[in-house]
Amino acid sequence: MALLEFTKMHGCGNDYVYMVAIKSRPADPARLSVKLSDRRFGIGGDGLILLSPSDCADARMEMYNADGSRAEMCGNGIRCLARLAYESGVARRNPIRIETDCGIKTVWLKLENGRPSAATVDMGAPILEGREIPACADGPIIDYPLAVGGRIERITAVSMGNPHCVVFVQDDAVFKLPDDEFARLGRQFERHPFFPRGVNTEFILPLSERRLRMRVWERGSGETLACGTGACAAVVAASLTGRAGASVAVELRGGVLEIQWRNGAGQDNHVLMTGEAVEVFRGQIEVGSDELITAA
Repeated sequence: MALLEFTKMHGCGNDYVYMVAIKSRPADPARLSVKLSDRRFGIGGDGLILLSPSDCADARMEMYNADGSRAEMCGNGIRCLARLAYESGVARRNPIRIETDCGIKTVWLKLENGRPSAATVDMGAPILEGREIPACADGPIIDYPLAVGGRIERITAVSMGNPHCVVFVQDDAVFKLPDDEFARLGRQFERHPFFPRGVNTEFILPLSERRLRMRVWERGSGETLACGTGACAAVVAASLTGRAGASVAVELRGGVLEIQWRNGAGQDNHVLMTGEAVEVFRGQIEVGSDELITAA
């Protein structure tokens, strides 16, 4: 048997199990993610994120959802990963450049007494071309009528390196749905054939030009307390449809994220996200010796 060290962290309640995969790494991260993410029989979390070496950045983010599926990116997860990289000595610089499955992201850490407590992430430019999201339509998908569960929903699709379907609601009814009913609703979108690789779905209630309320269903993980890329997609969608401006606070079940879309004249079209990066606890878990791969 072998001991595998981990750190449990969260950003606005979007929680993951983190491991520094420099000297050794799980032989089957997808399988391990399913095991560790179980909230009754494992550590509990929305998935597993590995801090791995990178040939082109300070570190690499390798992410697996709670169901074992590979994910391209997580806005809350990358803030915590940057904190772990800094505190573990993998990258003692600020900002930190992190390689993800959707490109290199830059993270600026907010330091308090020398320790990271929050971070701002340059999430890059949103992708609005339908086939690139990917979705089964050409061109921007803005306020698009989609048949879901026997009704027509108006959706706006955005990719922040992973696909998002933003649904604007008129009242707070969706926020009052019991968990099982919300899960049924979320799965109707996640598995919709219009999104060939599945989709994350954000239900958004605009509160003002500078504030949105959000409940989210994440592809591969189910409902989570927060979704950083989803909050970014929501602000882009709200701005495109005239429901909000380009600098917005997004209220999630786990906290608030500050989102800025730099889409004005002469700006770079990038989305910036600012939020907390919290360590919950550290520990060790016993695994079989054949479940670890030691670096040469």
